[in-house]
Amino acid sequence: MVWRRHPAPFRRQLIHLHPAAAIARMTNPPARLLKRVLKGAFVFLGLAAAIALLRLSGLHDALDTAWVDANIRDHGVSGLALYLGVGCLLTAVGMPRQVVSFLGGYAFGAALGTVWGTLATALGCVVTFYYARLGGQSFVARRFSRRVAKINAFLGRDPFAMSFIIRCLPVGNNMLTNLLAGVSAIPALPFFAGSAAGYVPQTFIFALLGSGVRVSPELRTTASALLFVVSSLLGYLLYRRYRVDDTLEVPEEEPGDGDDNGSAVRKGE
Repeated sequence: MVWRRHPAPFRRQLIHLHPAAAIARMTNPPARLLKRVLKGAFVFLGLAAAIALLRLSGLHDALDTAWVDANIRDHGVSGLALYLGVGCLLTAVGMPRQVVSFLGGYAFGAALGTVWGTLATALGCVVTFYYARLGGQSFVARRFSRRVAKINAFLGRDPFAMSFIIRCLPVGNNMLTNLLAGVSAIPALPFFAGSAAGYVPQTFIFALLGSGVRVSPELRTTASALLFVVSSLLGYLLYRRYRVDDTLEVPEEEPGDGDDNGSAVRKGE
């Protein structure tokens, strides 16, 4: 009965797995998804708790001397350029994009924080993508060649639409996705455009949360919490519809994978 509840393509994938792995795949996909969603919720709740602590302790007044206020907030073009540069670098090396979005909301407000947070994250995506495509192909392909093949097949259906879907999900590893896409045969521009569009919902939620540090904290924190729940539910529906669990899963190692396998994926062979 468990076997029949899964679609035929999913059952065909299970045939090639070790029996124990196949059983785990059939019985535990919701548990794995729940674990990823909880990671995203942990980031959100941590930031919300930080706001509450600052408000209750009175330490929010000290934010006037914080680094963001001293270097970015109300500093015009130079402050914006610094935010974009730092945000790009941080997301490129793996910092959660939600944190950059939160800081953007704090520095620029919910609306502009969404715009600049999305741009900073998209620039980080470009940097990591081209690092993998131009300089880090050997390392990424050697370590994650099977994952490269999977993301190549997933994004290859429609690079813009599939990139958009992955970014809308409140799960996954942003930096690893960029690295894998860089090594794959996916064209750059549709991937960047789809990623930028997909970043917007989560960026807005966390920019709204960040803007609540100074303005209407209770209202904005509540609104962002509700939006996060809605985003997570929509992400779950997309997960179920497109079966992206394998694509987003982060392996620690892939023993036995070699350069030749990963290189073949990049060349589309």
